[in-house]
Amino acid sequence: MSEQQATGDGSVANTAGPGRLYGVGLGPGDPSLMTVRAVQVIDRADVIAYHSARHGRSIARSIAAEHLRADHIEEALVYPVTTESTDHPGGYRGALDEFYESAAARLAAHLDAGRTVAVISEGDPLFYGSYQHMHKRLAHRYPTEVIPGVTSISAAAARLGKPLAEADEVLTILPGTLPEEELTARLASTDTAVVMKLGRTFPTVRRAMERSGRLPEAHYVERATMPGERTQKLTDIDAETVPYFSVTVVPSRIADLPPATTATPGTPGSDEPAAPSDETGEVVVVGTGPAGPLWLTPESRGALAAAEDLVGYTTYLDRVPLRPGQRRHASDNKVESERAELALDLARRGRRVAVVSGGDPGIFAMATAVLEVASQDPYRAIPVRVLPGVTAANAAAARAGAPLGHDYAVISLSDRLKPWEVIAERLHAAASADLALALYNPGSRSRTWQVGKARELLLEHRAPDTPVILARDIGGPEESVRTVHLADLDPLQVDMRTLLIVGSSQTQAVRRDDGTEIVWTPRRYPE
Repeated sequence: MSEQQATGDGSVANTAGPGRLYGVGLGPGDPSLMTVRAVQVIDRADVIAYHSARHGRSIARSIAAEHLRADHIEEALVYPVTTESTDHPGGYRGALDEFYESAAARLAAHLDAGRTVAVISEGDPLFYGSYQHMHKRLAHRYPTEVIPGVTSISAAAARLGKPLAEADEVLTILPGTLPEEELTARLASTDTAVVMKLGRTFPTVRRAMERSGRLPEAHYVERATMPGERTQKLTDIDAETVPYFSVTVVPSRIADLPPATTATPGTPGSDEPAAPSDETGEVVVVGTGPAGPLWLTPESRGALAAAEDLVGYTTYLDRVPLRPGQRRHASDNKVESERAELALDLARRGRRVAVVSGGDPGIFAMATAVLEVASQDPYRAIPVRVLPGVTAANAAAARAGAPLGHDYAVISLSDRLKPWEVIAERLHAAASADLALALYNPGSRSRTWQVGKARELLLEHRAPDTPVILARDIGGPEESVRTVHLADLDPLQVDMRTLLIVGSSQTQAVRRDDGTEIVWTPRRYPE
């Protein structure tokens, strides 16, 4: 029995009492990439433990082989199953849990005997490593130290010679075992990514890369730093040749991009006219929701990141992070047709263009303007997609409770693009049908009387105590949500950043025990 403990200089010294547990990271495969500390711990340990499949071969042991001694006690922790089925009563998970408990008990026996145990693990012990299952079962019972190791991710990036992330980019690490829809969403919404655990998951990962638009950027790295290493573009890989120890890397977009700009040839402020291109561009109309990034869908986030040009109202463009290589074309909120034409002209030149819209682009927003122009020559052949966003009505309703829980109508009170007579007729029709109402654009500095007139019309069909929600700047720094009675609705409290939700005859406003008020419309209607 050896009595040992780590000292300040990295060596292991004798001591009395229980042994010490080490989780030792060995790096991605090349023995020369092991850390000095890892070598020291292995050299002084009594017991070397490693996981393996039932064939008995251990990658971890092969990496550390030159540092193993004849007097080392070796504990091969052999998995009872890998991906195959099992007749264990607890299924696959039950078989593994039983194995981990048994393996931990074997190591605990050594530790109780005062032996130093080093559990060696390729890569880093706490990064998708088998050691973590021993750590969870033993670290609270015995003195423990984890020796970090170089991960396969770092090795893959080094072998590709491409940065993983730069500046404000976000790196997302994904297991290929995730469902395809989840992989697609996360790949679309991140800047850079690494997908691990390929092998049998490769077809799913490749489809997710294609669906998310990341396939052209993706690289494949197999057995980085080990014999049999292979690096290729993901598009060139045969699924039948992919082992488990491989990763897919979507590297930084920044390295080869020019700085972000705010003007481009053929746009206002530039002298060079736009000219059609042999390459096909596209226009994606993106809904950013009512406020900042928390309201963006993964699909929208990905489209904004992938765009070469962003076109939109200045306030909405300011919600989108600056990215190197992107060009921004900002304007005020009264030139929708001009913005649409600019976006389509850029797409004719082969550019990937995102038209940035608040809320949902198809509800009182930019999708209609873009599609109207795209239906005319010379833009009929330009691909146009519309990506949904969280609407202002849905966001406001969620803050208040569920006032739109039954049938409802959405009406804009702005008479800039339609006469007030049409608005009044629609208010009468919706109110007489006892629909809850979401009223957009209720007022502004130049439109001050519409809210008062709408209140008068609605009181012809609704009780004076009908709940009305005033939702202002939802998701923004000045957010406020208040509920008043229809008869008490004050037009002076309504501005262009306010959305109104007017309840139906069934809508309830209830004060809860914590002092908050919730508004909801029941889904059942009286017989």
